[in-house]
Amino acid sequence: MSILHDLAATIEARKTADPESSWTAKLLAKGPEKCAEKFGEEAVEAIIEAVKGDQAKLTAEAGDVLYHLLVMLAARDVALDDVLDELARRQGTSGIAEKAARPGS
Repeated sequence: MSILHDLAATIEARKTADPESSWTAKLLAKGPEKCAEKFGEEAVEAIIEAVKGDQAKLTAEAGDVLYHLLVMLAARDVALDDVLDELARRQGTSGIAEKAARPGS
């Protein structure tokens, strides 16, 4: 198992935890929309650090982005393995060709 799988499992376990005892449980208790908003905030912070060129801060913000992505997915009952399966399905396909094959493209 990877660290992302471990983290996803911890987040899943926090779904039933007391929101007063766990930051993850507190986020999840606020609902999927709040989890999505928090993910967006963290993504913007990562973008800012990428533009600034500070590798250490970008690394820290990227960790926050991955964590909050997993929380957002858990809030909507989307499994990490489903996302990884989607990436595997796309592997070896040109990004241009993959995007063109999407409905509505």
